[in-house]
Order: sequence, then C-alpha cells, then structure tokens
Amino acid sequence: MLIAAQRYRNTRPQSARESLYPRCATTSLGPVANALSIRGLTKRYDDGFLAVENFDIEIEAGSFFGLLGPNGAGKTTIISAVCNLIRVTAGEIDVFGEPHDALDARRIVGLAEQDVNLDRFLDVEETLLYHGGYFGMSRADARRRAGEMMDVFDLRAKAGVRAPKLSGGMRRRLLLARALMHEPRLVILDEPTAGVDFELRLELWRYIRRLHDEGTTILLTTHYLEEADELCEEIALIQGGHLIARDTADGLRNLYDAESLADAYVRAMASH
Repeated sequence: MLIAAQRYRNTRPQSARESLYPRCATTSLGPVANALSIRGLTKRYDDGFLAVENFDIEIEAGSFFGLLGPNGAGKTTIISAVCNLIRVTAGEIDVFGEPHDALDARRIVGLAEQDVNLDRFLDVEETLLYHGGYFGMSRADARRRAGEMMDVFDLRAKAGVRAPKLSGGMRRRLLLARALMHEPRLVILDEPTAGVDFELRLELWRYIRRLHDEGTTILLTTHYLEEADELCEEIALIQGGHLIARDTADGLRNLYDAESLADAYVRAMASH
C-alpha cells in the first residue's frame, strides 16, 4: 500500500483549467498572520465532561497540518470550536488574525466533516449552489464555481442526482467539493477518507495535494497514520484534550525512537 502511495505521490493532476483553488494572499508589508491561532481553549460540556483544557496551538499560513489522537481526545471539539459549531468555555481563537466568530473569519474557513451530512432532498448541483448562497456568493458566481467543483471532483454526470442515490465515494467527493465551494483559505478535513476504498483514497489525496500546492492551509484529522505521514508537513498529537507532542513525522519518529509513525503514535499515547 505504501509503495503504491509513494508512486502516486509523484503524479500531478491534469486539468484544462490553470487553477481551481484560491491562492493565499501575500504581502510585502510584513509577515502574514497565522492561519489558525488557538490560545487557552477550554470546553466543558453541560454534563460536566471536560473535552479540552487550556489548549494552545499556532498553525502557519500555507501549511499542511495534521491533528492526531484517539477517539475522545478532543479533535472534534477543537474543530467545532474553530468553526463556531459549539460555544467555548474559555480561550481565544483567531483565523488569519480575525476572531473566529467574526463574519470575515467564517467566510475563509471550509469544513469537510467526518459524518456525511448532506441534505437528502438536494441534488449535487443544488447542494453546491445552496452552500455558495449561504456564504454570500452571487447566483452567477455560485453556478460558475459549482461547475468547476463538479468537474474537479468528477461529479458532472451526477449533477441532478440526490445525495441518497450517490455511492459512498461520490458522497465523500461532494463533501469536499462543498467545503471548497466558497474558496476558503483554511480548509479543515475531518477524516476525509474514512470508509473509502484504496483507489478513491489515492484520488482524494491527489485533490488535497493540489489544493495545498496552490496555497491553501489544510488542517487534517485522520486515524490513518500512513495518510498523515504522506500528506502532513507537521503533526500534533493530542490526548485527553491536551497537546502532548508536535513535530514533523520524522521528528516524532526520532523523539519516540520509533521506526514508523504508527510506533511513535503508540508510544506517545502510552507515555501520557
């Protein structure tokens, strides 16, 4: 599997379009703000469960960052906080220098959730158009962008098909297309390849790599450690709502004297 993935890493997507993804703005006036800045994030749910406590992390603009941890480690809570899906108990979150709950910040974040939460009454094109409208795109711009996304993700033939009639792989493609519809600068991928076959996983890797190559910041959560190893420039390990390690994949292997990222992950979790 890893041999095939290594071969696949060197392939480049072919497209009639020069670019389908937004390039992040650069400036000569000084350093660009971090894509994501989380300081002192704490979330205690109504039942008393403390999911995340005093969590800090900084993610640079244009980076490909992995967030790894076991179920219940706090990954979904952190993502939900960034995307304003929950109210935090304490802490501050900035997206490209803007408070995460500000309208400008919300417009530059795209989320492809782990759960397939597509409207069963909307077809593929309608799903994209409604999403574009939610983020303030004009109807003409939304139609143009929806066409681009359907072409990129090979969904054009399914444009008039409702979500329940799509295969699992097609639903995953649509989730990613929807997340990119409004051209966000920060894209959060929560288990984007969960439950898909190996061929589709490689295809999604190709889409995600191209997205990153064009300047978009990506935050990835995954339980496939080989996926994080292949894609991420830097990885944070979390457990019990706390950050326990952060480094490149090679750095984590060295830190835990491990031959593989999987071994490093197991040793990290066992040590806390």
